[in-house]
Amino acid sequence: MDDYSAWVGRSETREDVATIAPMRGLAALLDHDAVPDIVPPLGHWLYFLPDARQSTIGADGHPRRDGAGLLPPVPLPRRMWAGSRIEYLSPIAAGAALRRVTTIDAIKPKRGASGDLLFVTLRHDIAADGVAAIREEQDIVFRAPAAASPAPPPPPVEPAEPEQSDATRSVVPDPVMLFRYSALTFNAHRIHYDRDYARGVEGYAGLVVHGPLIATLLMDHFLQSVPGAAPRHFRFRAEAPLLDGAPFDLCLAHEGAGARLWARDAAGRATMRADVTV
Repeated sequence: MDDYSAWVGRSETREDVATIAPMRGLAALLDHDAVPDIVPPLGHWLYFLPDARQSTIGADGHPRRDGAGLLPPVPLPRRMWAGSRIEYLSPIAAGAALRRVTTIDAIKPKRGASGDLLFVTLRHDIAADGVAAIREEQDIVFRAPAAASPAPPPPPVEPAEPEQSDATRSVVPDPVMLFRYSALTFNAHRIHYDRDYARGVEGYAGLVVHGPLIATLLMDHFLQSVPGAAPRHFRFRAEAPLLDGAPFDLCLAHEGAGARLWARDAAGRATMRADVTV
């Protein structure tokens, strides 16, 4: 695999405004009546949206990686947001002027069961009206092409013994939910809305639920379970995909000044793990 060490340390700066419309859209998606007057936890993902010109979009819906942007020209075609670690430093009021500096912190090649992998860690430093507000480390993984046809479904298994949850809520993701989140985040990745592409090219059995959407649902589950909580740290790690039409559970277990969170599929397997402290 090519050596991308020269790309480590590269950065870009973007500016935005914490407008109320995206927060209103997120509230609607989460089935809330009230719209907050500060950006809710994980709501910063609604800003600094991708704005690549249509002529630069690749076959997967992401901008082509030709070395012209921040990311290196990685030839591995499949891309996934694998996880994040977030520190909340100060609240972001609606209408605040936002500034984000994104730096490539690390690029690490690995070899997995499915072939070559490349992990890219981005650090996002976000300020609101000149005050440091959020620090996030984001892990992106690039993977080799999928098999020519979708992988067969796994053989039936007995549901795993579920981990003890203090609060559980069931979600049934459908194409409308996935479309609305894609629209909120201007995410054109075709695995979230193009079933033929998701199955025939990337090898999934259906439309893939966005990792950050699952993380947002987990955070919302925590905030609904612990009213008035002000998260200080949040981290999540995706372990397996969730697909549209398949119900899954949001689970919470209280731990000290915070909670352990996970998404659980119908077989009882954790597909994303997260934790939050206040």
